[in-house]
Amino acid sequence: EVHRDKGPGLVESIYEWCLARELELQKLESINQKVVRVRYKSFVREEPLRFDVLVENCVLVEAKSVESILPIHKAQLLSYMKLLDVPLGLLINFNVAKLTDGVSRLILPWADK
Repeated sequence: EVHRDKGPGLVESIYEWCLARELELQKLESINQKVVRVRYKSFVREEPLRFDVLVENCVLVEAKSVESILPIHKAQLLSYMKLLDVPLGLLINFNVAKLTDGVSRLILPWADK
């Protein structure tokens, strides 16, 4: 819906904002930041994460507006998915004529959910 309304060529922050508003209209819970606990042996660190959109605590969406998706974009999303223990991620590149050409689905098979 967002891509249909706005089309390609805008900055990522506009797509993120529009996506959050669309989820709100659809009455779906979404957040874009969260503090996570990272444990290493007996050490614990609380790390604030700022990500694009976590929908209903089960799908993490990373919005991009780039020429092409690079491995670093997928690595970033996978990192957030691991830290948040979210099994499904969508990497969406809004800078395409047809949105289905810009969507990559990532799955963590070992996630708890």
